[in-house]
Amino acid sequence: METVIANVFSQAKETLEKFCHDETNYKLLAKSIDQLIGTYKNNGKVMSCGNGGSMCDAMHFAEELTGRFRKNRRALAAMAINDPGHITCVANDYGYEHIFSRTVDAFGKPEDTLLAISTSGNSQNVINAVNMAKDKGIKTIGLLGKDGGQLKDLVDFPIIVPANIADRIQEMHIKIIHLFIEGIERAIFPENY
Repeated sequence: METVIANVFSQAKETLEKFCHDETNYKLLAKSIDQLIGTYKNNGKVMSCGNGGSMCDAMHFAEELTGRFRKNRRALAAMAINDPGHITCVANDYGYEHIFSRTVDAFGKPEDTLLAISTSGNSQNVINAVNMAKDKGIKTIGLLGKDGGQLKDLVDFPIIVPANIADRIQEMHIKIIHLFIEGIERAIFPENY
């Protein structure tokens, strides 16, 4: 078992080092953070979506923004697209591929930002949400994995974790989500730092 444990941490370290070695990622992260800051400075909101573990990450992102990250501050407008009533209604009436795009259509405004999370980059319901966001003039950030899939060319800011294992990708996604929140707070609530 110790060998398995050592291999898991070795893979995680390798994924982190590979991501950090590509300086393009730092530029994309900085631009994404600037986009999120601009969203809040323009009285917009951040929407987030993903499937399975990525939905949990989308929810974590929204609750850290509406709740708190490290210190007390006012709530920031954020919503994960995760309402079970909505999801089952839309999946039943329109198809599972529309569960996120219908919410973006209903609530999205041009001053908003959509965080689209997909370890494969090929989740059709996330792709449809991004396309709806584009139709509504909403900027999009993609937290992706593998080679970025179809979403890499659809989102405004494609952040791709270069790994093929979903759990290694998700481990990086949550780190990036925390970085986004810290970046937002440092700009809007500098007194907390």
